[in-house]
Amino acid sequence: MTITPPALSVFETLESEVRSYCRGWPAVFDRAQGARLTDEDGHGYLDFFAGAGSLNYGHNNPVLKRALIDYIERDGITHGLDMATTAKRAFLESFQNVVLRPRDLPYKVMFPGPTGTNAVEAALKLARKVKGRESIVSFTNAFHGMSLGSLAVTGNAFKRAGAGIPLVHGTPMPFDHYLDGQTPDFLWFERLLEDQGSGLNKPAAVIVETIQGEGGINVARPEWLRALADLCHRQDMLLIVDDIQMGCGRTGAFFSFEEAGITPDIVTLSKSISGYGLPMSLCLFTPELDVWEPGEHNGTFRGNNPAFVTAAAALNTYWADGQMEKQTIARGEQVERALLAIRAESSGDVPDVRGRGLVWGMEFEDKGRASAVCARAFELGLLLETSGPQSEVVKLLPPLTITTEELDEGLRTVERAVRETA
Repeated sequence: MTITPPALSVFETLESEVRSYCRGWPAVFDRAQGARLTDEDGHGYLDFFAGAGSLNYGHNNPVLKRALIDYIERDGITHGLDMATTAKRAFLESFQNVVLRPRDLPYKVMFPGPTGTNAVEAALKLARKVKGRESIVSFTNAFHGMSLGSLAVTGNAFKRAGAGIPLVHGTPMPFDHYLDGQTPDFLWFERLLEDQGSGLNKPAAVIVETIQGEGGINVARPEWLRALADLCHRQDMLLIVDDIQMGCGRTGAFFSFEEAGITPDIVTLSKSISGYGLPMSLCLFTPELDVWEPGEHNGTFRGNNPAFVTAAAALNTYWADGQMEKQTIARGEQVERALLAIRAESSGDVPDVRGRGLVWGMEFEDKGRASAVCARAFELGLLLETSGPQSEVVKLLPPLTITTEELDEGLRTVERAVRETA
């Protein structure tokens, strides 16, 4: 398939230079269903990006679409601030019955605003309020959002520089594998905490991704996460797990931290929690942390009722029987086999393949190679993105509902793109 880049005049002349994804995918997209998109010229694309993880159930999922259309057609509430609505009640009851109770999780639910960074800002603010301390510890190569508080706990230098002001009250520590196993886990962190001369202010909390999606698909070992949870407990720090991209089943289980057997104090969710790509986020925390005063943290668009409708439908359809987790793990094994085969044929060009469930990364020795692979994949009709501090990792993030045939088709395209950019 040969794709001719369209005339993007209005996008180039009117839209800000800040746009990014459209530069790697020069097409005007018009329709989408499941794991496929179609541009206005009729070219089809297989989607291995899934809205940066916002479309775990695919584009225009028919079950969720039907629930949304029915709700709109009966003039259901669209904008509701934090008022009680039937749609919010149905979501909360589904979330409690399908997600929280089966996992014996005690969390209260807060609707902080529509995006992931809103959830992170709420989590950081709450941790500081509860502990009466300012400092937050994050990890190398972390990404938590683009607003100022979230940027302060984000590692990427390019994104941090965009703030234009000093980013304060955040302290980075080495993520799992960052020091290549040469130093015992948390040796530096714990030494700083216990040394009154270290200069580290006592942190209110530690924020972590179990798998760093934007940072290079860096997978934390379960034992590392358990040791971190234990350290937080011993040192009177709250543990915040940012599950915005890796939650909602991306790694297999509904929450990415389940495999480690830990219970974070605070959890942030967004992206696929609405199920349909509608803006929605949650900040979850244990009941004793619910010290907010009414209205102390709010937002005009935290009551996105259409998102509540599709979120409830997604939970009841895909998470009531445990099949989604099994399917995602099986699909992940399919991806892993294919990527390991590509690595074996790469003559050392691919030093590492890593991931879990349906999030995978393929790292290239030549830092520019990943971008070339993604560009060639687009020409062949596959949407891929890069990851990592130098965009050195090809990131695979297909919908969880993708069929085995579609997954195999996409993986063959990845293999071809790697071969043709060698």
